Amino acid sequence: MKLLEVRDLHAGYGRVTILFGISLAVMPREIVCLIGPNGAGKSTVLRAIVGQLPATRGEILFEEMATAGMDPQEKGTRGLIFIPQGQNIFPSLTVTENLEMAGYLLPDRETLKSRREEVFAVFPWIAQRRHRPARELSGGQRQMLALARVLLMQPKLVLLDEPSLGLAPLMVEEIFERILQMNRQGTSFLLVEQNARKGLAVSHRAYVLEQGRNRLQGTGRELLTNPQVQKLYLGG
Repeated sequence: MKLLEVRDLHAGYGRVTILFGISLAVMPREIVCLIGPNGAGKSTVLRAIVGQLPATRGEILFEEMATAGMDPQEKGTRGLIFIPQGQNIFPSLTVTENLEMAGYLLPDRETLKSRREEVFAVFPWIAQRRHRPARELSGGQRQMLALARVLLMQPKLVLLDEPSLGLAPLMVEEIFERILQMNRQGTSFLLVEQNARKGLAVSHRAYVLEQGRNRLQGTGRELLTNPQVQKLYLGG
């Protein structure tokens, strides 16, 4: 069974159409990456899937159920989470309060407490800074806190927009290692990544978008060695 299926998706901003018939799928326990030039519509795909933009045509299915009409809370309860680019935490809240905000979908306080302790075990630095305002964190630490919130919620699918943007190389490596760890524990990812080489390297499958349309698709390994992809997106 496909965890997520997007069929012939058309969407945009107001009267401006950005997506012209995008189709893609994510299977359980899979990492899928979207790459392509700026303006290809990659982030627009994520926003349309989560419902921030209305689809003017096409269909989005999550666990074989159409998502049209679902609000973000219902999608979150079903296990579909979106981490947008940049503003993905609450800077004015403490680190612990950020985790607790993510836990509003959990069934009770005991589950929240247990999951929070799991997060502290995986991210010891978060435990050390739990009472500090999140605005004091570096860009990389904020992205790690966003992933820690995902770990606390234990969703089925995470839509992740540009996780490495603006981060130092060592932090990029750590971010992607955490994504791989969460994937090994059962979480699927649909990620948009400007670092195409890194995104393809960690992905089971990937799609190349151009001007709001599907151009290429294949396994991460296949696209890494594809001459067209190497020339256009990998600097080779």
